[in-house]
Amino acid sequence: MKVVILAGGFGTRISEESQFKPKPMIEIGGIPILVHIMKLYSAYGFNEFIICAGYKQHVIKEYFADYFLHTSDITYDFANGRNEMTIHRTHSDPWKVTVVDTGLNTMTGGRVKRIKEYVGDEPFMLTYGDAVGDVNIRELVEYHKQHGKLGTVSVYNFGQNKGVLEVREDGMVDAFREKSDFDGDLINIGFMVFQPELFDYIEGDDTVFEKGPMNKLVEMQQLAAYTHKGFWQCMDTVREKEKLEKLWASGNAPWKVWEDR
Repeated sequence: MKVVILAGGFGTRISEESQFKPKPMIEIGGIPILVHIMKLYSAYGFNEFIICAGYKQHVIKEYFADYFLHTSDITYDFANGRNEMTIHRTHSDPWKVTVVDTGLNTMTGGRVKRIKEYVGDEPFMLTYGDAVGDVNIRELVEYHKQHGKLGTVSVYNFGQNKGVLEVREDGMVDAFREKSDFDGDLINIGFMVFQPELFDYIEGDDTVFEKGPMNKLVEMQQLAAYTHKGFWQCMDTVREKEKLEKLWASGNAPWKVWEDR
């Protein structure tokens, strides 16, 4: 099953870094968050990726063009007028990566529509290129197969990020307390699985995936929710990036479910 990753947006809310590179190429611990996401899927045996690129798409293409070199030990020999390269050991992943330029201003649904030919007539996974989590991908896929619907979306209770007031019907405050994990609504965190029929519900480049096709599947009762109860964190702001950096530096990043090669 192929993994489709949306990686074409402008990343305006983290413009301090996205002005130089696509948001999914912003690094956590010296590794693009896009690669963190790919390593998660790979840890569960899914190694074929289709990346929906757009803004500064050449950065993603150039990174993977040199990925084998980035992850290998190499000797460059320029002696006696030679220009030889010897690869001693490689730590690269067993991936097949297709990077598709899905347009600069294309909406999320349009980006998915544009990679239809690369997915083919088979189920596929879809996620965003700016968030990490310890989602059990194998369990997610099994859940999708069991319920038989056209789509599965992973949902997560992200909680509140402020103190909580409990107010009675008469307007009087009953309690003021710190947030808890039960105070937030369930949100879509990506890590989705779809049948190929999904493409039939995407009109074109102006289609917003989260509004058009997703709403249609809901109306048809063809979208199921897989509830994730572990760790998840997006990287929309510098503050969120710094949070992920600290977790990675601690050596206990919850989303690192893979073994180092």
